[in-house]
Amino acid sequence: MLTTKTYRVLNGISGSFLGSCHPESGSGSVITDVVRATVYRSGRTGDQIWLPGLPSRITRTAPGARDLLRMAERLQKILSSAGVASRRKSEEMIEQGRVAVNGVKATIGDQAEPNVDVITVDGRSISAQRKRYLVLNKPQGHVTTLSDPQGRPTVADLVKVPERLFPVGRLDYDTEGVLLLTNDGDFTQRITHPSYEIEKVYVARVATPIGLRALDLLRTGVQLEDGMSAPAKVRIVYRDDRTVELTIHEGRNRMIRRMLAAVGSPVTGLIRTRIGPLLLGDLKTGQWRELTDVEIAGLQGEVVAPARPAPAPRPRSLRSQGTVGRRNGGRRSSPPNRGARSRR
Repeated sequence: MLTTKTYRVLNGISGSFLGSCHPESGSGSVITDVVRATVYRSGRTGDQIWLPGLPSRITRTAPGARDLLRMAERLQKILSSAGVASRRKSEEMIEQGRVAVNGVKATIGDQAEPNVDVITVDGRSISAQRKRYLVLNKPQGHVTTLSDPQGRPTVADLVKVPERLFPVGRLDYDTEGVLLLTNDGDFTQRITHPSYEIEKVYVARVATPIGLRALDLLRTGVQLEDGMSAPAKVRIVYRDDRTVELTIHEGRNRMIRRMLAAVGSPVTGLIRTRIGPLLLGDLKTGQWRELTDVEIAGLQGEVVAPARPAPAPRPRSLRSQGTVGRRNGGRRSSPPNRGARSRR
């Protein structure tokens, strides 16, 4: 298969390597330019690169090839990862002539390598941003974005860090619970892309009791205006049949609310309690914390999700309702005294 990629060919490559593919390359010869290279997919031997002016191909897996050929990145992506601005804003900054690469004013479409090139914005050099991974217990009444044209509170108002972090997916304005924020684009793709089928668990309070027919529909798929929903895992949480836990791996807009409305049980309160193996735990509403290395690995697929479902917390809007969460004939079950010693 024939494709075309952009490679940055760096200084400092000895002529001994280039001489093997260019008959005119002597000792000390170097190539210093950004070139469009034709790439031939060659199976086990990796990509074969055809550089302009070279009569033979360079196999990427050959000794020295990794030092010679390095993939460049779009400038707006580099600026966004460094926390300078969003990609759209970064494009505007490039168009305004505020961005330079190695002292040369950049234009839209330019690429660079952040660990090699000197990239400046308004004359100040940027540096590669360290990756951060946070979990926020999003409260109701906050928009899942960094800024809102209507002036509503945003999740960025709750997380004050020097890095520019972006929400991983969305939670509705009236939905609370687990929300991830990061500046790692690959991590975001891993969590949000439906092909990875990362489970998201929600607890919903509905206006009317959910019957067996509704449960069957949710478990097999519900017809929505933008297509059928994938089968969901569903279980009744409390005996009044008005609090239900749903596990899905899709991320369409207002998915849970639309599914429950379609089966005749509109949502009155909604909380997300888990993403993959990451549980909400005892994180208080409006608070955030850093993810541990184990949690990051788990979200990247290196650790499986917990086998047993965790006890489902109630949405904040429901905690003031005396009937919610009552069991055993209206009496609230007492939590176990974990500090007491067992008596024989």
